[in-house]
Amino acid sequence: MEANKKAQRAIDQIEQVFGEHKGYRRAHARGAGYKGTFQGSGQAARLTDAAHFQQGTVPVFVRFSHFSPDPTWTDAMSPVKGMAVQFTLGPEQVTNIVSVTSPVFFTRSPERFLEMLEVSRSFQKGRPKLGELAELLTDFPEVRAMFASVRKMTVPESFATGVYHSIHAFYFEKGSARRAVKYVFEPDAGDGKLSLKDMKDVPFGYYEHELAERIADGPVHFNLYAILGEPDDPTDDPTREWPKERERVYLGRLQIEAEDDKAQQALYDPTVMTAGIACSDDPILQFRRSAYRYSHEKRTTENKKDSPLA
Repeated sequence: MEANKKAQRAIDQIEQVFGEHKGYRRAHARGAGYKGTFQGSGQAARLTDAAHFQQGTVPVFVRFSHFSPDPTWTDAMSPVKGMAVQFTLGPEQVTNIVSVTSPVFFTRSPERFLEMLEVSRSFQKGRPKLGELAELLTDFPEVRAMFASVRKMTVPESFATGVYHSIHAFYFEKGSARRAVKYVFEPDAGDGKLSLKDMKDVPFGYYEHELAERIADGPVHFNLYAILGEPDDPTDDPTREWPKERERVYLGRLQIEAEDDKAQQALYDPTVMTAGIACSDDPILQFRRSAYRYSHEKRTTENKKDSPLA
């Protein structure tokens, strides 16, 4: 119950800061949905019984997005891009991976996230001035990892060229054994990038239009890897990266084939697991369950009210 209250408070505060945009997600508001397939490699069979990571092919929904809660923001104002994948494992059975082009999150607890939103309410139209950002960094030192990453980051030149990180840790389970993992999607199309300076010339909706044109010429592919954690790697703090030299296991190949409205509307709850995978003890991950569901309930209710059949 407490988690639900925190989630509702967070969504309400996001609306106060960034505006109420009915019918949209309250984060990653603007995006595009696609359907495709995932072909499991079977290389993780020693670590997990998860059906989609065995050898074989399952259908998927994929949604690419801009991180902003405001769908009117330009592409340039959302340098972090997202890719959510929903694997269909059987009738009424799915599991999800939610990933972004930043390897870290900006806070480690729901309480700090709510505090940051409270501070952000003073920002004009949700767009902080440099002085306000400096104050935020002073009050919330864990944000520095995220901003340090953003300062040195470039932006994928296409949704199809992003390297997407799960941020949160999960557990692969096999019998009585479990191993902490993080996911990373790497694009077949290369990791072509734009500088933040170059982004100012990108027109509104460029990423959606470019991806649609690209897929009209043929499927887009990503390779999915599991990064294997070691005992000292944190599983409860999404503001901290794991060392670059960690072992990786190839999980399979994602093929994105065609636009799909169901994929655009789907709920990509990152805590929906299947046998062989478990959520970690990351409090932000657990918090996202309630936040995603509250946001989903609001937008689906709003969309039904606007439907001519309602």
